[in-house]
Amino acid sequence: MKRESRGIQSIEVGGELLRALARCGEPMMLRDLAREAGMTPAKAHPYLASFSRIGLIEQDETTGRYEIGALALELGLISLRRQSAVRIATPRIAALADSINHAVSLSVWGTHGATVVRLEEPSHPVHIAMRVGSVVALLETATGRAFAAFMPPNAIRTALESGLDRLGVGYNPKRPPADAKTAEILAEVRKHGLARALGDPLPGVNAFSAPVFDHSGHVALVITAMGPEGTFDARWDSPIAAALRDCAGEISWQLGHGTVRATERP
Repeated sequence: MKRESRGIQSIEVGGELLRALARCGEPMMLRDLAREAGMTPAKAHPYLASFSRIGLIEQDETTGRYEIGALALELGLISLRRQSAVRIATPRIAALADSINHAVSLSVWGTHGATVVRLEEPSHPVHIAMRVGSVVALLETATGRAFAAFMPPNAIRTALESGLDRLGVGYNPKRPPADAKTAEILAEVRKHGLARALGDPLPGVNAFSAPVFDHSGHVALVITAMGPEGTFDARWDSPIAAALRDCAGEISWQLGHGTVRATERP
């Protein structure tokens, strides 16, 4: 029988607070967090103080609520990068960025919505408001629209109604959760197999986003190409659009999706 390694009980006890935060997915007050972790606030507080010092959690100075910290996010991003889909896609988006000479990002659906996990920047400078770890808005960005158009409708409806992406790049707090305009935007994405943003939400920056599907037909990733409107050809049939579609199709094929590879097309 395999011998169990000796551990540190206090770390395991404190870990229940981190699990409680992860389950909730929202900032929590001390009393609620302690209750979810099965301990008293007095017992929970020292653990939270230590976790705060090393960056596993953060406390909002205004509300007093606790949330996942920078170190926890960094560890999560490392885990995401190690997933097969991200590993397969990473060298391909680097090649895409080189071929089109524009920035290319790779995003996954995370706890707070569409989250950038990789970013390949071009040789020339371009101002973009997203970085690795950024969450982007669902309806205001090409990346978000690509997820919203191809994910299960109920999941997207819930995300929109709850304001899941309210801290995301480009988020508009005045937008309705769902209306005719939303349906029209997502229908256009499905029609072209790409989402497009023209100088909005980032002035002067155009973008295309393409979904990557796994073996079960679910959206595993979204690839986004973006660049200055003066040099980024945003026509639906542009070379950039074609290169992005081919890249997404190749990765989908590698993940077991029934997509014909670019090299096998008649």
